[in-house]
Amino acid sequence: MNDLLQIGRCPLFVIAGPCVIESAELCLTVARHMRDVCARLGLAYVFKASFDKANRSSVASFRGPGLEAGLAVLAQIKREVGVPVLTDVHETSQVEAAAQVVDVLQVPAFLSRQTDLLAACGRSGRVVNIKKGQFMSPVEMANAVEKVRSTGNQQVMLTERGTFFGYGQLVNDFTGLAVMKETGCPVVFDVTHSTQRPGALGNASGGEPRYSPLLARAAVAAGVDGLFLECHPEPAKAKSDAATMLDLSTAAAILAQAKQIAEVRKGWK
Repeated sequence: MNDLLQIGRCPLFVIAGPCVIESAELCLTVARHMRDVCARLGLAYVFKASFDKANRSSVASFRGPGLEAGLAVLAQIKREVGVPVLTDVHETSQVEAAAQVVDVLQVPAFLSRQTDLLAACGRSGRVVNIKKGQFMSPVEMANAVEKVRSTGNQQVMLTERGTFFGYGQLVNDFTGLAVMKETGCPVVFDVTHSTQRPGALGNASGGEPRYSPLLARAAVAAGVDGLFLECHPEPAKAKSDAATMLDLSTAAAILAQAKQIAEVRKGWK
């Protein structure tokens, strides 16, 4: 995992891409752009996109191309762009096929307590990224980590994406980042999902992406190892999470600031 994420050799690693695979062309555009941005900044880069969004607000929402077609696109990204890739899995039956293609298997936040899914991801031998459930405390994530490690797989990282709160927006507890680091896992901050307003649009989540730069700066200053963000050439046209999506230029600006803060925090400047 350290080789994949270049932990200790670069200021931060970055997980970035569109929410869902809309087309191979879109994914290639985003992957090439973010690869080049991260290369200029000296940051490790992992492309992310979902082949299926199984927890959309509305049954009519776009979910993605499905397992087989989606994995074909992710394989193309690896082959043509030359970067590691991440995707999420929702069922144990998806793990084996996904693990043959991707470098990182992601357990979605709503499934972060699912023992069988966590164990299946662990047995795959791939790096496992567990997103903290919006309903879980940072302390509870140690149990999720242990479910993966019980398979003998020590390659686990944790991602914070905000906690449900009473006035309709997600709230970040930055002390929770330090708590999760006590597991010994790399900790990632999800910049874009943290700005969500769940269900705010009735049949979709709303969001406040203008706060993404602020949250990213705070998380890096607090000591995270990596940033997770979703970006798109035309955010308003994104087929999933358009309300929180960042355009490519904004994503690049956030990472440039984050690098500076990470280097100061680590004493590299």
